[in-house]
Amino acid sequence: MKNPCHKDQISSIRRIEGQIRGIEKMIENGEYCIDILNQLKAAKNSIASVEGKILKTHIEDCVKESLSGDQFEEKVDEIIKTLKR
Repeated sequence: MKNPCHKDQISSIRRIEGQIRGIEKMIENGEYCIDILNQLKAAKNSIASVEGKILKTHIEDCVKESLSGDQFEEKVDEIIKTLKR
């Protein structure tokens, strides 16, 4: 099975990386707690968005492909285990 490409998510990952660096600077500068928490929440939401897009691709490509083979149960177990983390 060929893994799907997620390169379209790289710009989002880089944006998240910038958000995290910004949060680090806010902490170093002693900025207001609520402002830091708001930025953490924004970064967390950005990560959740990327996660959702990659999961959607996984279901559409990898799980769909496994429907014609004997890997379906394995793929479903993979998803459930990942979501429980």
